[in-house]
Amino acid sequence: MQRRHFVAGGLAAASLPRFAFAQGLEKPKCTIAVGGKNLFYYLPLTIAEQLGYFKDEGLDLTIVDFAGGSRALQAVVGGSADVVSGAFEHTVNMQFKGQPMRAFVLQGLAPQIVLGVNPKTMANFKSVADLKGKKIGVTAPGSSTNVLVNFVLAKAGLKPSDVSIVGVGASNGAVAAMRAGQIDAISNLDPVITLLQRSGDLKIVSDTRIVSEAEKVFGGPMPAGCLYCPQPFIDKNPNTVQAMTNAMVRANKWIQKAGPGDIIKVVPESYLLGDRAVYIDGFLAAQKALSPDGTFPAKGSETAFRALGSVDPAIAKAKLDLNAVYTNSFAQKANNKYPKG
Repeated sequence: MQRRHFVAGGLAAASLPRFAFAQGLEKPKCTIAVGGKNLFYYLPLTIAEQLGYFKDEGLDLTIVDFAGGSRALQAVVGGSADVVSGAFEHTVNMQFKGQPMRAFVLQGLAPQIVLGVNPKTMANFKSVADLKGKKIGVTAPGSSTNVLVNFVLAKAGLKPSDVSIVGVGASNGAVAAMRAGQIDAISNLDPVITLLQRSGDLKIVSDTRIVSEAEKVFGGPMPAGCLYCPQPFIDKNPNTVQAMTNAMVRANKWIQKAGPGDIIKVVPESYLLGDRAVYIDGFLAAQKALSPDGTFPAKGSETAFRALGSVDPAIAKAKLDLNAVYTNSFAQKANNKYPKG
């Protein structure tokens, strides 16, 4: 009897820490909105989900996919989602609009967005100035792919109104639009970019998958994909935010050690867009542009502010608290908990 009592008690004790941890989460059931989940830009989110890292932290997440980051943001503003997996610069833009959002874990060191022209409709392309009056495909109007277009245009002396912006999504629809000549240029991400490049349907103009080139384009470190949410959500649910961060940091570290074969085994088949070799090439192009540890670079918010200000004079004049758009406190704790991933 004594032995049986001891074993039963031991089993109960063993299950207590996890139960207690789950109980400590203010909101274990949350919804994350993402704009183009299949993109390498959001690979850490997929890895954390597919490898069960969110569940390990006691979370029961619903991840809802949208055609672009601006639509994912609208879901959180509208109250149908809690957290956005999206582009960092939205946090700066939302503070400007008086709706404070804060990023708490980084997925991308660089934007990984590529601007390229269509060799069929722009065979004589020589410079960005040639894009005047042309149709440019982006994931969704207002998304980070659109911001990059505006930024590159501004450097060439063009205004956003000098081109036509067309939302083409981040998957097969974007590829089809380029191949059919429905758009003259595209601002998109991998695997879409690698697929178009390999088939000869894209000539690259600007490539921010390369961290050094991204820093040249933007004039400093430009944080990319991250998890962000309204400040009140963080204030009310710090343990839940920490749990999400723990899972994402583990995913970041797993990706840095992973080979192409590891990635292929983990991501859903639909992500491959029908071409495994292209997906592998895309992963190798994106891997170094992903965050190794989930922390934000110190001057990243200043770079994002300058980028947005270059296309919107009202933002350029605004006095914003750029320290309030991100925090590294959750990522630092996650790195202490999972030093090796």
